[in-house]
Amino acid sequence: MLTAEATIIEPSPAALRSDGTPRSYAVRTLGCQMNVHDSERMSGSLEAAGYVAAEKPEDADVYVINTCAVRENAANKLYGSLGNLAKTKRAREGMQIAVGGCLAQKDQGEIVDKAPWVDVVFGTHNMGSLPALLERARHNAEAQVEILEALETFPSMLPTKRESASSGWVSISVGCNNTCTFCIVPSLRGKEKDRRPGAILAEVQALVDDGAVEVTLLGQNVNTYGVEFGDRQAFGKLLRAMGEVEGLERVRFTSPHPAAFTDDVIAAMAETPNVMPSLHMPLQSGSDTILKAMRRSYRSKKFLGILEEVRRQIPNAAITTDIIVGFPGETEEDFQETLRVVEESRFASAFTFQYSIRPGTPAATMENQVPKEFVQERFERLTALQDRISFEENHAQIGRTVEVLVSAGEGRKDGATHRLSGRSEDNRLVHFAIPEGAEVPRPGDTVTAIVTSAAPFFIIADDTSQYSVRRTRAGDAWDRRQADSCGVPAPSGGSSGAVNLGLPTLRVGG
Repeated sequence: MLTAEATIIEPSPAALRSDGTPRSYAVRTLGCQMNVHDSERMSGSLEAAGYVAAEKPEDADVYVINTCAVRENAANKLYGSLGNLAKTKRAREGMQIAVGGCLAQKDQGEIVDKAPWVDVVFGTHNMGSLPALLERARHNAEAQVEILEALETFPSMLPTKRESASSGWVSISVGCNNTCTFCIVPSLRGKEKDRRPGAILAEVQALVDDGAVEVTLLGQNVNTYGVEFGDRQAFGKLLRAMGEVEGLERVRFTSPHPAAFTDDVIAAMAETPNVMPSLHMPLQSGSDTILKAMRRSYRSKKFLGILEEVRRQIPNAAITTDIIVGFPGETEEDFQETLRVVEESRFASAFTFQYSIRPGTPAATMENQVPKEFVQERFERLTALQDRISFEENHAQIGRTVEVLVSAGEGRKDGATHRLSGRSEDNRLVHFAIPEGAEVPRPGDTVTAIVTSAAPFFIIADDTSQYSVRRTRAGDAWDRRQADSCGVPAPSGGSSGAVNLGLPTLRVGG
């Protein structure tokens, strides 16, 4: 039975070296936002067991790779990384390597066969077992492979180590009931399981109490939330409930499915002030023929109709998408349909992918696989089109006043340009200037600025005539983290970033 009880990870003897000092860990994430969320749970579980984060990942005593199985190059990345880690492990006595996530769920013991220096392999359904598996591997001096076929506890019930003081992920469901022919996720994550609204709201409140001002609701198909317990309008109701959480300033969600996207959800977005005007709506293809072959139960007309209604009710909404190029059987005419829909959709940005065969999916054995050179050429045409549209959409922001939630380091060139960076309410990346002598915001604070220029992937706000800083609880939380990391006592009410829901507990580990 799936439990919604909070999980306590017991301290592990394996977390301590022979001299009594804690072993360090690093977690590397491959893949989607769900994996980012899972990695925070892995980190939280390790810290609860007594491990400490490594200052440099390459120096970690325990190196964890959280894998993805959606793209072919994800497997290449994993085994390439494991090859490099083998050299490191030979030179560092006592180092352990663990592999978890979707590819681990899929390949299972094959990972140890290919890379016998791996100590632990665990799947998507038993992330909380990681500390116990590391301890067992160390005690038995042999690899531990543990893959559960069904989820026992929601990932959100595990301890967490959040990367951001200002933002948090909240899983509202796990698994997927769809049968898209290109996707291996349902076989790795299982059928959809929904959390009860009360448990979700409790976690959101705990995040807010811990200093977060932004929450992203996660699910393979977030807008089908509630089907399991018989309420097809549950997701819209959940969005409205987010508006009642005091101190929660920004709510986002990913990813919805167009086939299940209903008017009540659009209304909830439009009428709930803290639900942000941003929407990620996966298109995958603009061709109805290809959508049918993908088993995507909507067509381009319905997709464009959803976008039209969203923009009617939320005129400033920024919409992003996912697109696959070169699906089996895709003709030039099919691809032209994708270009047409992209032109009409006016996406702020798009995640574009070249189709690659994933063993175990129906599409892998379909006839008429598109030659690589055709896929590459179409991919380049699509990205050129979307780059132009992204630039035009960003250019239209010039002159607008934006409120930016300051990040800890999204701008790679901020040091050289003397700007800071963050996300606007519609989730655009903003690089902004700070007037000489003005207050410098902390990560988690918000800044008001005016957009002055644009590029395809970001906007710049150098007009400081309306510059202002609003200090937030998230900025205070960042200060506390900095104090904790320097060994300075945090102000009263400080937090280490671990979220305790105050619920009944289930003990794991030994």
